[in-house]
Amino acid sequence: MFNPSQHDVRRFFCETFRKDQAKEILTPLEAVARDWIVQHGEYADALANVDEALAADYSVERGQSNPFLHLSMHLSIAEQISIDQPPGIRAAFTALAHRLGSEHEAHHQMMECLGEMIWNSQRSGLPPDGAAYIECVKRR
Repeated sequence: MFNPSQHDVRRFFCETFRKDQAKEILTPLEAVARDWIVQHGEYADALANVDEALAADYSVERGQSNPFLHLSMHLSIAEQISIDQPPGIRAAFTALAHRLGSEHEAHHQMMECLGEMIWNSQRSGLPPDGAAYIECVKRR
């Protein structure tokens, strides 16, 4: 299983941003990441310099959102939807996006549910509860 470090993730997004700016060919995963980067133009400065990105502190105490975490969650949700894992997440996403009139906003709502599922799993020591995740998305 792929388990990238924080620095690996930051390098990936910075390199994707750089390649896109240079009009270089992107891998399929980079192309998906680029699409989310484009929708989050406010992250351009954070992605422009890999050394600064690696050194950046996005701790809760600093009160600053972490662009790399946010973009990673978009990628994770996009992958979940593409393979319908957990089963039913694609239909829940489609219904939510239709209700909200925005796939992007549906992703943001799903991030809340995904974060809740992960938090509950870590707190309980149990595996993530995919059914609870889907129900959360349906309630949005």
